[in-house]
Amino acid sequence: MLLLAHNIRSFHNVGAFFRIADAFDVEKIYLTGYTGTPPHKDIAKVALGSEHRVAWEKQDNLQELIGRLKQEGIIIAALETGVVSVPIQTAALRLDQSTTALILGSEVEGVDDEILAMADIVVSIPMIGQKKSLNVSVACGIAVYGLTR
Repeated sequence: MLLLAHNIRSFHNVGAFFRIADAFDVEKIYLTGYTGTPPHKDIAKVALGSEHRVAWEKQDNLQELIGRLKQEGIIIAALETGVVSVPIQTAALRLDQSTTALILGSEVEGVDDEILAMADIVVSIPMIGQKKSLNVSVACGIAVYGLTR
């Protein structure tokens, strides 16, 4: 599995992505758009060394990256709420984690419509409470767990 973290403004969320990736053996994290990169003290504070163990790469243009990954046979899954999507537990039955890249969008805006249109599948985390959204790093942890178990 690959993670594509796009336009993430919080270094703490980026650090959490590294820690999640380390815990679930994610192959690589792509940090795209204005997402911050290591080394940074706030990433390190949350990642607890995972930023040194998980492969990562900075890419400015997410659309180009998606195009390249698709050419390599990678399935592009976008994690988003409020759109037509497949529940994560259903998607897990369809997706091979070794050939899946999960896109995580901005804390405020989510995944852009143009990026959603490029995704092979849009997945969501079913929520039964009144609040229908989670912090992006919390959502990442649930989604990665759900797709890798």
